[in-house]
Amino acid sequence: MRSVLRAVLRLLRRLPRPRTLRARLTAGLVVLLALSCAAVGVAVVVELGGFLTGRLDQQLRDVGPRFPASLEHGLDRPSDHDGDEHGDTRKQSAGTFGARLVGATVTNAAVVRPGNDTAGLTAPLNKQDKHTLAAVPADGGGHSVRLSSLGEYRLMATRGLDGDVLITGLPLEPVESAVHRLEFVSAVVFGAALAVTGVAGAVWVRCSLRPLSRVAATATRVSELPLASGEVALPLRVPENEPRSEVGRVATAFNRMLGHVEDALTKRHASEERLRSFAADASHELRTPVASVRGHAELALLHPGPVPAEVTRALERIAAESARMGEMVDDLLLLARLDAGRPLERRPVDLTRLVLDAVTDARAAGPGHRWTLELAEEPVTVTGDAHRLHQVLANLLANARLHTPEGTQVTVSLKTAGTTAVLEVHDDGPGVPDDIRPGAFERFTRADHRRRPDNHGGAGLGLSIVAAVAEAHGGSVELTGRPGSTTFTVRLPAGPAGGE
Repeated sequence: MRSVLRAVLRLLRRLPRPRTLRARLTAGLVVLLALSCAAVGVAVVVELGGFLTGRLDQQLRDVGPRFPASLEHGLDRPSDHDGDEHGDTRKQSAGTFGARLVGATVTNAAVVRPGNDTAGLTAPLNKQDKHTLAAVPADGGGHSVRLSSLGEYRLMATRGLDGDVLITGLPLEPVESAVHRLEFVSAVVFGAALAVTGVAGAVWVRCSLRPLSRVAATATRVSELPLASGEVALPLRVPENEPRSEVGRVATAFNRMLGHVEDALTKRHASEERLRSFAADASHELRTPVASVRGHAELALLHPGPVPAEVTRALERIAAESARMGEMVDDLLLLARLDAGRPLERRPVDLTRLVLDAVTDARAAGPGHRWTLELAEEPVTVTGDAHRLHQVLANLLANARLHTPEGTQVTVSLKTAGTTAVLEVHDDGPGVPDDIRPGAFERFTRADHRRRPDNHGGAGLGLSIVAAVAEAHGGSVELTGRPGSTTFTVRLPAGPAGGE
């Protein structure tokens, strides 16, 4: 049984550790049952072995030293005195061992063979066996030894009347056979019990953890929802069948958390809607006065009469700032419309032509930069709003022109990758600062936080418009780079060939 227990422990060590709670609970149940079965089996086997060994000792006491005492008279003739202490040697059971020692020397040794009811035959003993027999204490108690030619024996030694030592023994093979058979039966029964318990335990644990599985399924559905965009309806709550159980308390807490999240999302959505509405209304309302101020400034500049130089300069600044303010208002209004989810035009657009036009405009606006084009052999076509896509190109090229010194190499490449149109604007300028890069596409993010009096500072809306327009077309924009190498990559779903 000990070998079976060691084998079970080795097997448990080699098994992979379960990762799920269900597997851990099932494995723990099976392991505890296995240890209990092993403990019961070991206790039963040890108790049975002790009981059978005790029976052998009792048999040895009942038989007494009759057989070894008869060896003193030789092995060829039986004793003439039935019933005395040198009694009948013809009634010994097969396998009975007898030995007579004088001092520490074995003078006679024999074992009864099956079918021989006389004194038996001489037992072959080697030197080690004789030393083993001489070491058996003559205390009248049973001792288990192993004889090389006979196997395991239970021996009992007593002192004879003439000072010799008489040893009687019975084989332990029947005891060992019974113990081994019990070990085999126990292993089979306990193995079957473990298999049945494992299956039943897995079913029971699965049923017990079903509410927790529903919590996990609901949490998975929540994690897949676009919580960052617009109004989101959270899924139904988890049923709270047993509020007093651990799983029931988890479900209750989870439902309460979903309620808080839903309230927070609702309030955030309402706040964003108010902000979008304000931005759209403010932008719309500002367009008229800004246009009016710009118009009056330009009209004043056209006055034919003499105007002081200071007034002319002031009117020019008013016209320039009015124009810049008008562009900012248009950008804010565009972002507000995109946030509101207003659809853009969906028409085939020749992106290659837009890139050529945008680079031509950029080369005229920034002659100090080196502009390079890398275009695919075939025209690249997408489906979308041509005006907004041109605005994306213009903003990216203006960003490269305004934030890099003259002499900077700006490379614009356009290609297709499968069903995606890939537009890249690369420059070898100083790069985007590390503290600006994570929020480069957020609104009002500026590379230079200081407000400049000229027009080069920008309002920080250009890249946010690029990202918003790309997302409205089902695409994306990405910024990668380091000092000396900056790349803006725009990916858009490619449309059918033959755009306008």
